[in-house]
Amino acid sequence: MQQPRKTLSARLARTEDLTGPLADLPPMIVEAITRKICIAVVYNKTPMTLAPQIAYTKHDDLFIDAVVIEREGKPPKEVKLSTFKLAGLSGISLTPQSFTANTVFDPANPKYEGPTLSVGKA
Repeated sequence: MQQPRKTLSARLARTEDLTGPLADLPPMIVEAITRKICIAVVYNKTPMTLAPQIAYTKHDDLFIDAVVIEREGKPPKEVKLSTFKLAGLSGISLTPQSFTANTVFDPANPKYEGPTLSVGKA
């Protein structure tokens, strides 16, 4: 029988609750996900504002799936969930902009098997 997926509640998550690879998440990412606050980042030399929906591991690397709010100061043409390798993010900072869990985010997606830190339902 398959073990249930470990998921921390966004309202209860604290950095000391994180174990394994998730313990290496930058505190700003943890705060952004748990408090539903957008982050400003640079990814592949491109400045972006992201609404991070979930943090998870894949092949022992940390990833976040986020909705892009702005890319180079412009809103995207379509709303979609994008995957970002945490090692590729730089200049991470919290913004004053909050968000709600987006409908394009499905926490039951099989790619999130294993420990995760995600936002609560909208």
